[in-house]
Amino acid sequence: MKEFLIVTGTGRTSVTLEAVPFGTGLIVKIFNENAHLGAVAVGEYDTVQQRASVSVLTRLGHKDDALARKVAHDISKTLLLPVCVIAGVHLDNITPQEIESVLSNTDNAVHAFLNSRQQT
Repeated sequence: MKEFLIVTGTGRTSVTLEAVPFGTGLIVKIFNENAHLGAVAVGEYDTVQQRASVSVLTRLGHKDDALARKVAHDISKTLLLPVCVIAGVHLDNITPQEIESVLSNTDNAVHAFLNSRQQT
């Protein structure tokens, strides 16, 4: 498995996804130009129950937990691998439209990563 890096979107709402192999799993970072440790999510796929499970830790005052949880769930469910997602996306005075754009850019980055993994 190789490292992966992609930037999706432009301007304030662009998002970077970096994935690095770690043992039998992955470490994935989701961040923007204001990268920080906002939340950490660990996702794992249970082959017996055929479902992904995610646990999340969030730093006080941060709201990156929803982003970290979704990315960890989507990647572990699709690749059937354990994944640790570190999320830190910050925008001062973010608008509702910018929140939607960040979420969309993150989804696009995750899909590009998953597509790259399924083609190898």
